[in-house]
Amino acid sequence: MSSYYNNNDRTYDSSSRYQGFRQESSNSSTSGNYQHRDRDRSYGSSRGGGGFSAGSIGGGFNRPNFDRSGRSDKRDYSFSTLEPVVQWDLSKLPKFEKHFYQENPITAHRSIDDVQFFYNENQITISGTQCSKPILTFQEAMFPDYVMRVLMQQNWTKPTPIQSQGWPLALSGRDLVGIAQTGSGKTLSYILPAVVHINHQPHLARGDGPICLVLVPTRELAQQVAQVAQMFGSSSRVRNACIYGGAPKGPQIRDIENGAEICIATPGRLIDILEMRKVNLKRCTYLVLDEADRMLDMGFEPQIKKIISQVRPDRQTLMWSATWPKEVERLAESFLNKYVQINIGATQLHANHNILQIVQVCQEDEKDRKLDRLLNEIMREKENKTIIFVETKKRADELTRKMKRVGWISACIHGDKSQPERDWVLKEFRENKNPILVATDVAARGLDVDDIKYVINYDFPNSSEDYVHRIGRTGRASKVGTAFTFFTAKNAPKAKGLISVLQEANQQVDPALFAMQAVGRARDDRKNFFKSSYGGPTKRGGPPSRRGGPPIKRGRPF
Repeated sequence: MSSYYNNNDRTYDSSSRYQGFRQESSNSSTSGNYQHRDRDRSYGSSRGGGGFSAGSIGGGFNRPNFDRSGRSDKRDYSFSTLEPVVQWDLSKLPKFEKHFYQENPITAHRSIDDVQFFYNENQITISGTQCSKPILTFQEAMFPDYVMRVLMQQNWTKPTPIQSQGWPLALSGRDLVGIAQTGSGKTLSYILPAVVHINHQPHLARGDGPICLVLVPTRELAQQVAQVAQMFGSSSRVRNACIYGGAPKGPQIRDIENGAEICIATPGRLIDILEMRKVNLKRCTYLVLDEADRMLDMGFEPQIKKIISQVRPDRQTLMWSATWPKEVERLAESFLNKYVQINIGATQLHANHNILQIVQVCQEDEKDRKLDRLLNEIMREKENKTIIFVETKKRADELTRKMKRVGWISACIHGDKSQPERDWVLKEFRENKNPILVATDVAARGLDVDDIKYVINYDFPNSSEDYVHRIGRTGRASKVGTAFTFFTAKNAPKAKGLISVLQEANQQVDPALFAMQAVGRARDDRKNFFKSSYGGPTKRGGPPSRRGGPPIKRGRPF
């Protein structure tokens, strides 16, 4: 399908077989530097290994009560039994080591001009003081043998930009904020330094909590991070526990109690286990917040603050995010100390430029017909793995049934699916036994499958940020992908943000989308008019205006 885009400038080719998709829219409305003691404890397979331990996969799950964002816990954590603030006395805390970086001579002799060329070539922006030079090869990172052996088995050619700059900083013990798109190698950016960090700390005693804590927004992401941690931790006997909602707590608690050095957790479930006094974070010296923006979007800020209050303040903290809104910035200022910030690409909201974005303005009742026509084209291709995003769980089930009736091999995933069901569906999708996955936003940020070629937004998401996160499932690891989007009249208020994302990525914008932008602006003007004139809240956000008196009962205004 190389005919419909140009890899160099991402410009659209009018001869593309998908030209009709656009036209329809306009017509319709090894180094010894890391010395560590050999671990003398017995080593077996980690029950928390990839989040798929026998205890976690067995039957007998209670189906979790998920909301639309995919959270399995709706409790009010403002009344948590956790002690809200721990009074830390640093003078009484045992010292720990967090600086392990030895700069390779090749890196040390790299000129400032060469460093700047690398930054410009990869759109890297650095803010902060005393920033280490980037490493350009795996050998320059000077990882210990137990890391390098596994790294060389992966047949990767060189570090990604976020790894090139992130590894030296993380190994130096610095606090770090990394802003990069999905699929940029962020997980490995913090897992490898975590393994090195753990191997330089005293062994865990019984009852000690983890040394490394990784907070993630979804259970899918927790499982994927656990798989990476298992891959690179097993060679040095670093164990992990995967803690998330929707699965029994017992096996998860046992994984931690058995001495897991790495704990990968969703905030809600971790709070539950902390309140049960089954784990503590007193030994935690390496804290990671992965997809911080998504966790804040899902309302996890109170839980995050309570969890961080249980971790010693002189810890090393790394925060990773795809975007840099004010909320994430405030979180970083609150919990990170003299941090270095790495931005890969533009600092404002932007989509991966390796993704061809095609938006079609259509009617709601036209979606099924257009989807069927689009799938007929996609499924002729050799690489055809596709995710279709919908708005609700009910829509996901209904659309999957419709597709199966007409012969499309598909499955769906959403918050009401039990953990075994979700695991099975994702396994079938990864192995391409089900090339079409219908999903709600619960999978938009947690799903990590490298060879997804197409994303279809059957329903437009709630915001441009969610749109960027959805289409980021394709075009990962420098590959190219395509995202198709159906945009209807009810989405008109979101047209402005979508147009900005398209223009930033140098994508072709359907003229009908500009018309939708005007419709959305008119709707907003009408809402503001009636709020200010008939007793609604003022634009300043204060109490309802008394100037207009009580609302006047009348028919529809327009």
